[in-house]
Amino acid sequence: MSLEKARRLENTGPPGPSGQAESIDERPDGAPDGLRRPTIASVASAAAVSRQTVSNVINAPHRVGEQTRRRVERAIAEAGYRPLKTAQALRTRRSNLIAVGIPNADGARNLLIEGFLHALTVEAQRRGYRILLVTGADDASEIKAYDELLTDYDIDALVFTGTHRGDQRIPWLLNKGTRFVTFGRPWGTKAAHPWVDVDGAGGVRDATEHLIEIGHQRIAFIGWPGGSGVGEDRLSGWEQACRTAGLPLRDLSRRIEDGLEQGRQACASLLDSPKAPTAIVCVSDTLAVGAWVEVTARGGRPGRDVAIIGFDDSPMASMIGLSSVAQPLSAAAAVCVDCVQSLNRSTGTSMTAPLQVLLAPKLIVRASG
Repeated sequence: MSLEKARRLENTGPPGPSGQAESIDERPDGAPDGLRRPTIASVASAAAVSRQTVSNVINAPHRVGEQTRRRVERAIAEAGYRPLKTAQALRTRRSNLIAVGIPNADGARNLLIEGFLHALTVEAQRRGYRILLVTGADDASEIKAYDELLTDYDIDALVFTGTHRGDQRIPWLLNKGTRFVTFGRPWGTKAAHPWVDVDGAGGVRDATEHLIEIGHQRIAFIGWPGGSGVGEDRLSGWEQACRTAGLPLRDLSRRIEDGLEQGRQACASLLDSPKAPTAIVCVSDTLAVGAWVEVTARGGRPGRDVAIIGFDDSPMASMIGLSSVAQPLSAAAAVCVDCVQSLNRSTGTSMTAPLQVLLAPKLIVRASG
């Protein structure tokens, strides 16, 4: 768009009470009537209100009485009017673009990221934002991609996932002065930025307590190797529930990389031990499905012979009847967009008191336990 066009868009319409332009829309000069896009002026004429009133209905509806607002909204719908985003950006100094950083992943982890991304896209679109995706194999490659993105685009904020101990993206973005929100806590350090996360410890505690309530006394846990903030958080939920109930912990946990075969091997190790568990809680659905395969390969039935509960409530869990802990992805996406909007209303790169929300997951009980 030319500078002359941008200036014309920015200055369209006489100033209203706030001193800003009343209308910010445009149509191709000289276009035939049938091809002209509806303007704020034509909507105002149809609704018998001022252009400023139409602008207020679009940008500050709380300033307009309910009857007038409904009349204007009806006129907007009938005309098919849509504010020109480029012109709005000139007025508000906001691009309405949210960049989203997603790590390279596979398996169930990838399905979880896809679920969150879909929920975030729906929520962002509902509030007038558009999404730009960025990915990388590790922190360094993601940071490089962010640097290129911030050079090429004027974004309102960045949302990224997969936080971990020693995460290099957080200090880089703070030093850069970029507005950002994380889906995941900043493990191992105090947060100076907005984040939303799911209470993994609480979810696993609920799963373990459910197994205790239905009579299990030897409950095992299959988790990830040490060093994972998410993994340690979920492990602590199992430990808390077992200690509170006076149940044993010794020799009842296995720490292994995520994967179906790994889950099967860990389950076999537990079932072959002198005091085999009657129930197993897993840090992920992937490991839980691996445990499911091992139990069935031995002629057992999950839920009857060995109870199994996973985490993430993947499509596979629903398909085979695996109990699992579901993450509230839609709620997490909504909080992320809340954070973006709060950041854009603030004067600095972060809020005085950053919005930090820990959401409760939900145990979904199926045939496996």
